[in-house]
Amino acid sequence: MKKFYFALDTVLRYKEQVLDGLKAEHARILAKVRDCERAIEELERRHQDCTEELRQNKMDGITVREIHTYENYLESLGLQIRQKREYLEQLRKKEEAKRNEVVEAKKETSSIDKLKEKKLEAYNKEVQKEDEQFIEEFVATKRAMARLSG
Repeated sequence: MKKFYFALDTVLRYKEQVLDGLKAEHARILAKVRDCERAIEELERRHQDCTEELRQNKMDGITVREIHTYENYLESLGLQIRQKREYLEQLRKKEEAKRNEVVEAKKETSSIDKLKEKKLEAYNKEVQKEDEQFIEEFVATKRAMARLSG
């Protein structure tokens, strides 16, 4: 019997390449999300440290000019935190959209893959059937030869 051939193999390989590309893009977006989350945590930590430092300096005695400097810095940090959070929200939306694309691509790939499995199973059954038929014919021929010779 001829070798197994699946007509949609080219399509399956293409869909798998698309899926791999989408997974890579999704991983890059996830990495950006994690980086942005870490940056926000760092900014919040700096804001908290600066607030504590300002509070301590107020207790120890500090000039009005220094207080304004601290407040301006804290305001700047607050603005950076808000901007990073907005960016993080955009990244999360992008990540969700890309995840949905990955899911759809997986569905397409797996449906073709399941079809290939069914075709291969049918092919294997046909091969087994032909093998059994060959064995039966071989045994029948051997018996006939044995009767003729003996």
